[in-house]
Amino acid sequence: MKETDILALPSMPLASPSYPKGPYRFINREYFIVTYQTDPDIIREQLPEPLEPDGSNTVLFEFIKMPDSSGFGDYTESGIVIPAKFQGESVNFTSQMYLDDDPPIAGGREIWGFPKKLAKPNLETYEDTLTGTLDYAGQRVAMGTMRYKQEQITYDLNGETVCTSCVESLAKKMSKTQVNLKLIPDVDGSLKIAQLVAYNLTDVTIKGAWSGSARLHLIPHVNAPVADLPVLKVIGGMHFIADLTLPYGRVLHDYLEKTSN
Repeated sequence: MKETDILALPSMPLASPSYPKGPYRFINREYFIVTYQTDPDIIREQLPEPLEPDGSNTVLFEFIKMPDSSGFGDYTESGIVIPAKFQGESVNFTSQMYLDDDPPIAGGREIWGFPKKLAKPNLETYEDTLTGTLDYAGQRVAMGTMRYKQEQITYDLNGETVCTSCVESLAKKMSKTQVNLKLIPDVDGSLKIAQLVAYNLTDVTIKGAWSGSARLHLIPHVNAPVADLPVLKVIGGMHFIADLTLPYGRVLHDYLEKTSN
């Protein structure tokens, strides 16, 4: 293979790249997010500098089903997002992520620095209950529940708009700057890349959204430490369906550049 062909490859391995070039489009992406209060000292421990806590003492626990993801396929993921501040801007820091499909694990880590690990997340509706679960190494580490579509805040796929401002507000929240800590080692084991990477979802269309009471149960596990951010009080749940585009990111902060100076 010629050098020009090698440099044109989107990803490894050469014989069968793990994922294509982006940006990446998601159709009917289904979210179940539980917002809860936790220990502010632990939030400070888990936010890499120069990120700062936003003062809300809240954490978002997410279960996301992605049935139609260009280049990545059909998969589900779960994880923890911490609201934070970067130079005065409100951002969301992705602290932990767990999913069940290799291409988005490889692409997510290599491109944006998503902290993705292989696990078994699930998002289903059982009778009248929206239920998200996360299993790691054969053990249950998280379960979230919410009443299914009992409190409509926007509209559904077959209905009329109930609250235009609600739709616009949720789409704006979806477009908020998201931040990951990207760490890639060199061949000698030292860090080759150490960055805070930012990105913003684009072309967001909210197809349906509901809010209401929710519950979240977290179980301690050494390799899936979601319970390290304990649930002190559940604020509520959000369930929504959206189409969106995940573009490439940008470097927000380079730790190695700072060290070299």
